[in-house]
Amino acid sequence: MKDNDSPWPEGNAIVYCAGAFNTTYGKTAHGLVRFTKRYRVMSVVDSRYAGQDAGEVLEGKANNVPVKSSIQEAVKAAQSTENPATHLVIGLAPDGGRLSPPVRLDVLTAIQMGLNIDSGLHDFLSDDPEMTEAARQTNVQLRDIRKPPARKDLHFFSGKIEEVEALKIAVLGTDSAIGKRTTTWLLVNALNESGYRAGLVGTGQTAWMQGARYGLIIDSLVNDFVSGEIEHAVWSAWKETGPGVIVIEGQGSLMNPAYPGGFEILAAGRPDLVILQHAPARREYDGFPGYPIHPLAKQIQAIELLSGKPVVAITINHEDMQPEQVPAVCAALSKEIGLPVVDVLANGAAELVKALHTYLEK
Repeated sequence: MKDNDSPWPEGNAIVYCAGAFNTTYGKTAHGLVRFTKRYRVMSVVDSRYAGQDAGEVLEGKANNVPVKSSIQEAVKAAQSTENPATHLVIGLAPDGGRLSPPVRLDVLTAIQMGLNIDSGLHDFLSDDPEMTEAARQTNVQLRDIRKPPARKDLHFFSGKIEEVEALKIAVLGTDSAIGKRTTTWLLVNALNESGYRAGLVGTGQTAWMQGARYGLIIDSLVNDFVSGEIEHAVWSAWKETGPGVIVIEGQGSLMNPAYPGGFEILAAGRPDLVILQHAPARREYDGFPGYPIHPLAKQIQAIELLSGKPVVAITINHEDMQPEQVPAVCAALSKEIGLPVVDVLANGAAELVKALHTYLEK
């Protein structure tokens, strides 16, 4: 998947996240609230936090994105500005990517109000006769971001990844919904600010929504073509833009029972280095009580065994931790595993770039 070069933002977006904002099922909305080139984010819809600032809810820092109680309220609020809403972006990321009946009704409401719809769910709006007829009547566009390309347009692994001369870094995780994508963006931005030409290869629908130029959506593809699409995205990013560093967004985790992502990224993306995202306070795999997360040391061992390449740093997700706890936790983990441990969401990625200096200068 290569994005077009049209000017951004494409439109003014209301991010729909009813009942899921500030939970692991709202990670698409979280990404868009934090950063997107594709849209101008006008508001988030979740009645539980109505009246609050989305940034305050997520991270305790205001970012002037208000939370509204309903789509109707969000549309009305945007109409009072110079940027009336043009899009409803579904910011939900539920297990299985299904469209629940209440969400379906809200999306129909948005279509009837004249909003284009961008959806990253597995239930395709463009295959729904009622949705498509409503969109035809109101002359709006339905985009199913997870709808895979035609098989004739997919790539099989060829070995051309070996042509890529850029340093390839994969940001993997010890679990799903743990912050891999956010860390990937922060690292790419910090590398560019430090004078290294860095590019990002996205592997999920949210990275596309945030404006990733190169990427694929791993969990929408027939398995035969996953490795080839990873290879093609990395190769295309290098061939067409010539970055010195390519950072690949991870998916799931090697040992998550439902989302064992990462195998193809290691095999086909052939990263030179791995950064591992970890949530020290998380005890069980996301959404699966009774499935304890494998120890950090074992996950590092598995990655290095499979790839033959080193895990060079740990980036943490500070969920369920108090700010004053984080430095001590990072120090303890660093001592335990002998690697730099940084909280890039709280402190930025400059320290992580310093930790990569030896590899960047080769």
